[in-house]
Amino acid sequence: MIPVRCFTCGKVVSTAWKEFKERRDAGEDPKRILDDLGLERYCCRRMLLTHKETVEDLNPYQ
Repeated sequence: MIPVRCFTCGKVVSTAWKEFKERRDAGEDPKRILDDLGLERYCCRRMLLTHKETVEDLNPYQ
C-alpha cells in the first residue's frame, strides 16, 4: 500500500502509483515516467522509486 502523501513535503503521490507501476513493469525508464507524471521533487520521486509492495508477502498470514 503506497502512502497517500509524500513523507517530506506532503504532496499527494498515491494517485501516480498505478500508472507508474504499470509503465515500469512494461519496461519504461522510471525517470521518464516520473517526469511525465509531474513528480519533480526528489522526495516525492523517492516515494515511488523505493516503494515495495508487502501486502502479498503478508497475505498468507491472514
